[in-house]
Amino acid sequence: MAEKTAKYKVEIQQMMFVSGETGDPSTETTGIIEEIVRQQVVEILTQSNDSAIRRGSRSIGVVDLFFLIRKDIAKTARLKTFLSWKDVRKTAKDTDEKGGDADIGAGDDPIGGADVPGAGGPTVGDAAKKNKRSRIILPWDVQSFYSEQVPEREDEEDEDEGEMNEATLQRLKAADERTKDMTREEYVHFSECRQASFTFRKGKRFREWAGFGVVTDSKPNDDIIDILGFLTFEMVQTLTEEALKIKAEDDMHKIKTGGEDSNQDKKRKRETGLFDPPAEGHAPVGPHHVQEAYRRLQKKANKPKVWMGGQRALQRTKVQLI
Repeated sequence: MAEKTAKYKVEIQQMMFVSGETGDPSTETTGIIEEIVRQQVVEILTQSNDSAIRRGSRSIGVVDLFFLIRKDIAKTARLKTFLSWKDVRKTAKDTDEKGGDADIGAGDDPIGGADVPGAGGPTVGDAAKKNKRSRIILPWDVQSFYSEQVPEREDEEDEDEGEMNEATLQRLKAADERTKDMTREEYVHFSECRQASFTFRKGKRFREWAGFGVVTDSKPNDDIIDILGFLTFEMVQTLTEEALKIKAEDDMHKIKTGGEDSNQDKKRKRETGLFDPPAEGHAPVGPHHVQEAYRRLQKKANKPKVWMGGQRALQRTKVQLI
């Protein structure tokens, strides 16, 4: 991808930094990642549009996006949690805007303070119920087969959430290892990079970039844009983590086989002295690492099948979602 057509270079660099890339990736590397993510978004919109048509709807819904990632239990659970807390924040914000004047009179509690009769604002019990995180039930979940739902317990944990927590804890552990020796300024920069997004305050640019109006005539609502922003961040993170594994394998292979880089490193170590210049920085992930990562991720999704001959064997393999 040419540099003039890149629209998310800075955002991708920030996402790669959060995902474990400590070097400065080249424009070519970020361009390849951006093009891969754009192709994935186009594929998501195409399949979601087909799913909406089969449902008899003219517009893409949240359920269509969930349907595409339903086999990835951990990612589905993370997306449910993301939307649930988004609804909680929206409800809390609406509550503060409607009962703001009454809250000031009631006390310091922004939700409404004590149960003061005639205060005009919601009570603590009512506010807690309204701000409680709701549970998202999809049409293919067993709970959707029944008109009445069993009340949730606070100590109850869903099986999907357990798998989500395991994957999340692994990433949090890796992030903790990276940030434990950071200075205050470095950690502030890390926190700002974690807020990188393809969609946040970039709705118009994202719609043009993703092909809304070309790939699909559906006009996306805020939930669709937020879900796509969540999925695109996950794509960059997955690509970066896989590319880092491939780079580590290449570096280990060069050291074992006595490659050019390993010879230079050995020579540099022998010549290290008091007045030697500082060592070179960490080499970033290259374009070939990203391309190999994408190939491996596609290979995992497209399981090999027995060749039966005929024209069906010559059909192009469908692009799989990361």
